[in-house]
Amino acid sequence: MASTPPVEFHALTDTGRVRAQNEDAVAVHPQLGLMLLADGMGGYNAGEVASRLAVEQVAEHMRLWLTGAKARGAAPAAVAQALQASAELANRAILDAAQANPQCMGMGTTLVAGVLRGSHLILGHAGDSRGYRLREGALQQITRDHSWLQEQIDAGLLTPEQAAVSGQRNLVTRALGAEEVTPLEVNVFDTRPGDLYLLCSDGLTEQMPHADLQELARQAVPLADKARRMVALANALGGRDNISVVLAQVAAPQARPGAGAPPPAAAAPAPGPGMPRAARLSPGSDGPG
Repeated sequence: MASTPPVEFHALTDTGRVRAQNEDAVAVHPQLGLMLLADGMGGYNAGEVASRLAVEQVAEHMRLWLTGAKARGAAPAAVAQALQASAELANRAILDAAQANPQCMGMGTTLVAGVLRGSHLILGHAGDSRGYRLREGALQQITRDHSWLQEQIDAGLLTPEQAAVSGQRNLVTRALGAEEVTPLEVNVFDTRPGDLYLLCSDGLTEQMPHADLQELARQAVPLADKARRMVALANALGGRDNISVVLAQVAAPQARPGAGAPPPAAAAPAPGPGMPRAARLSPGSDGPG
């Protein structure tokens, strides 16, 4: 396996301006190249329980796998299988907890889990929490929402502009804890020096236009400041939901002596159904669940 370029991580979560509880959970494990984000749902504090279980279960299973013998020289497909297995364990833990505690019945959570390893990002997700990549100045969504609205867009029944103002934005079609089996959608992306990866809950993306998020991602500031600015803008625009951000910055190449100025940043693609090319290792969005 090719050596992993240096990567800096930062995670930040905020309750927002309206909610009384923070039902999001985030974690980064730099030594493993692992980053996790979950957005819980359910009555009382059940969403908080579901998101915490998802992050803890996936982190522990992936820690054991990534530090074990099976991970040595493992191809991205093997890492993807390990992510799937970790999500299955988390799903089972959430279902068991809901069954044991009546106040947790019906709880569930989204999940975005990424492993930066060698020259690849192995990225799995369930629900409408998202993954983005900033490359050469252009911010592009690299996950597809598992949501009723996304299904309507895919079927040509709604435009992205109509979906953005719909009252049905919280209807997810896949979540851990919702069914006995909840597969992740896993894709493998080639990484490049200088890439910035962003995982976020919908409390960030529903509060601001894509252009504003791209502008913040482009800023040449430390990752902690970048995350704080993203959360601050989401709050300034209303902060109606919990807001969570995980950032991973792949080290840029060292400039060669006498090298010329870098080329201008590429124009940003319009957000929509298109995704960057990736090796898909699991099925795409399925029906309600």
